[in-house]
Amino acid sequence: MKLPAIALATAGLLALGTTTSSAHHSTAMFEWGSAVPLRDATVTRWEWTNPHTFLYVTAKDSSGQTKRWAFEGMSPNHLSRAGWSRTTLRPGEKIDLTYYPLRDGRNGGFNVTVTFADGRTLNQLEF
Repeated sequence: MKLPAIALATAGLLALGTTTSSAHHSTAMFEWGSAVPLRDATVTRWEWTNPHTFLYVTAKDSSGQTKRWAFEGMSPNHLSRAGWSRTTLRPGEKIDLTYYPLRDGRNGGFNVTVTFADGRTLNQLEF
């Protein structure tokens, strides 16, 4: 009689261990508020991935040195409703952008807008 009880308890514990979680990370790492401009950036990579998109560029920092920058963005689902797609940004493309900087001072942050050479602007947060 002990074996069925042990088997049932083990099955229950295994079921609990395989459930998915819907946790989300904090946005405390970004300085939310006034967006900072970054002009004449060159797209190096655009990752259309869940749960967040990522934009990688090279651009000059405030000292005039060309640096690599990384920007987190909203989810593909959110952005697709605002006119974005996996082909919105291409490597080598020149853009201007705005972002909320990382609190630790690294080059990057949360992408707010992207402005293309033709003047078209896409917004990640409001539409």
